[in-house]
Parts: sequence; C-alpha cells; structure tokens
Amino acid sequence: MAHYGVIADLHGNLEALQAALAFLDRRGVERVLCLGDVVGYNADPNACVSLLRQRGIATIAGNHDRIAVGALGLERCSSIAAHALRRTRRALDAASRAWLRDLPAHQAVEQRLLLTHGSVDDVQRYLWTYDDLRDNHRLLEREHPGTTICFFGHTHRAALYRSVGGQVVELAALGEVMLPAAPNAVYFINPGALDAARKVVGERWAELALFDSARGVLTFCRLRYDHAASERKALRGGYRLGPLARGSRWLSALPRRALAGTARRLRAVWRDR
Repeated sequence: MAHYGVIADLHGNLEALQAALAFLDRRGVERVLCLGDVVGYNADPNACVSLLRQRGIATIAGNHDRIAVGALGLERCSSIAAHALRRTRRALDAASRAWLRDLPAHQAVEQRLLLTHGSVDDVQRYLWTYDDLRDNHRLLEREHPGTTICFFGHTHRAALYRSVGGQVVELAALGEVMLPAAPNAVYFINPGALDAARKVVGERWAELALFDSARGVLTFCRLRYDHAASERKALRGGYRLGPLARGSRWLSALPRRALAGTARRLRAVWRDR
C-alpha cells in the first residue's frame, strides 16, 4: 500500500513535467506512475526521458513512444501528431531511444492495479465508450485477473468509470473520490494529460491524480505551468504545423466533437431516467 502520483501524456513538455513533479514532491507521494506518451507534440523529448529516468519513475509505453522509435507507423495519427512525431524521431538521442524502446506495454502494481496507455490489447485504441470499457473489463479478467483498478491515458481527458457485471457507470472526475471495493468491480481511471497542447479551448492546465491505495482515495488535480514557454519552444523547434494546417485539422474534428458531445448528453439523459 502506498501514496501514488499518477501522470500521463506529457508529450515532451518539460515545463508541465517539472511542475507536476514539484507538486508531487510537496504532497509527499511515495511513488510516481507514468502511463506513457512521454514524447510527441513538444520540444523536450530527451529532457523528459532523462528526468523520468533520474527519478526512477515507473513508466509504460504510449502510442507516441512506440511511433517515435519506429515500433509503430504513423497511419493512425492526425496530421499534427504525425508532423510532431517525425520531428521527435530526428531529435531523440540514442539513450532516449533505447529507453523508450524498452518500455513495457503494461505494468502491474500491488497485483491489483494495472497501468495501460490505451486499450489493454491495443495501445492506439481509445477508451471512449462504454463498449470500449466493457471490452477491456473482459480483457482484464482474462489476461490480468485480480485487477480492480486500471489506470489509463491516451484520451487527454480526466475520467473515472466503475464497471461491474457488464454495467459501466461514469463518475465525476473532480476532487477527492472514495473508491469502495466491490466484488468483480473494476475502476477505470484516467488522470488527464500533463500536456495541454491538444486542448482546443479553455485554460492550459497540467492534469494528474493522487491515489492512496491504503485508504482507497483518489484525488484529481490541475496545475498551472508555463504553457507559453513550452509552446514557444515547440514553434521554434519545428514541432507545429502552420496555421492553415491547424485550422484544417480543427474543422475536420468538428463532426467528431459534435458526436462525442451528443453521446455524453444521451448517456446523462439515460442515467437520469
């Protein structure tokens, strides 16, 4: 049993990572867990790898990490992600590349906690829908029996779900939450993303979580970091597409955003029936 800090999707953002680790040090966490996507989007991939290595932080591979070392291709990436990953591939030094290549796909902690980036069977699959979560609950039962808490990343959205008996319920991912144990139940937890570069609107926060495994208490946190500094470095370093390409990408995402919003509203109506 321990007090953990859980981070994900830092994407080469040194400013966000430094802010998060300083916060976790102040909170006295005993161990930091990283859910992958150490690189991509931002200009400090080597510095982020070095800091995680120096701190001995338990880290698993995200899809960007696999793509950056050539273990996966760019076929399932957006144009913005693909551009940044091509730049990341050129920037990585040999030590960083070797460390990223050796990252595991999953890691068990205390036997009942599992770290994954995307789906248990596909690092590039998002856990967006209740069907995704039900599928992953079945995968956990088959491949990682005894798991009661699954930490995941990839979506860049803080989230908390409870899955039991084929029923999935989304819980509020805000502040401090008790996670009572229940037979055959699995909690799926996304701490949010440290890097805010993918946020289209709103304030630029680094998101992370605290988890006290002895008490079963989860706390969602948001931190300010110097987003302007990280963005300037990304622009200067060639990690960003031009404004025309960015605008095209944003417009192409509108139908997907609208559908996602409609799905969330329908789920809320169904729960309130």
